[in-house]
Amino acid sequence: MTLPLQGQIALVTGAASGIGLASTEAMLRAGATVVLADRDARALAPLCERLGPAALPLVIDLLDAAACETLVPQVLARCGQLDILHANAGTYVGGDLVDADPAAIDRMIQLNVSVVMKNVRAALLPMIERGRGDVIVTSSLAAHYPTPWEPVYAASKWAIDCFVQTTRRQVFKHGLRVGSISPGPVITALLADWPADKLAEARASGSLLDPSEVAEVILFMLTRPRGMTIRDVVMMPTNFDL
Repeated sequence: MTLPLQGQIALVTGAASGIGLASTEAMLRAGATVVLADRDARALAPLCERLGPAALPLVIDLLDAAACETLVPQVLARCGQLDILHANAGTYVGGDLVDADPAAIDRMIQLNVSVVMKNVRAALLPMIERGRGDVIVTSSLAAHYPTPWEPVYAASKWAIDCFVQTTRRQVFKHGLRVGSISPGPVITALLADWPADKLAEARASGSLLDPSEVAEVILFMLTRPRGMTIRDVVMMPTNFDL
């Protein structure tokens, strides 16, 4: 039986944990070879050993501008092609704006916005040449709602949501699909930066998603017929909408 992503090469950033890891596992099960890009070398080695030979580690710090430029070229040199980019790496700054560390704001905007834009641009070039490719960016429910406890984070996701939707309109003529996944709160390390009262409230009410649930939607987006683009999926725990 042919698997839906058989023969495809995928690149996932921030792949060592959370949504990135769950997305990697889902694509591996669907037959893809997946390059796991992450700065956590100690996590990547045992992960790839567990996941098998189709999981390829790539240790890289995307906040290093010079290293970031090598991301896609390294994948192409190793695998010869790139069919899927899941631009997932990101960070979180929550709480009141007046309490935010300016250095943390700079780092978050760079990783959540600038790095995503540069990674997507680099991936589009070989995809356009081949006339086929998929880009999925991890956005957030915060891109669609002015969340009062995370103005900095929400602003970064509003920016990237605009980027995804405008870029999609530029490249669809080349046979490329660009979309985003916008989950509500997901059980990942990013929640460690949530205000304690909001996190306690979410846990008590069952208002958190599991990364595997997000990965299932990503796989759905990737396996639609080529004439269909799922441009943005907003998903949340039902209780979170109450």
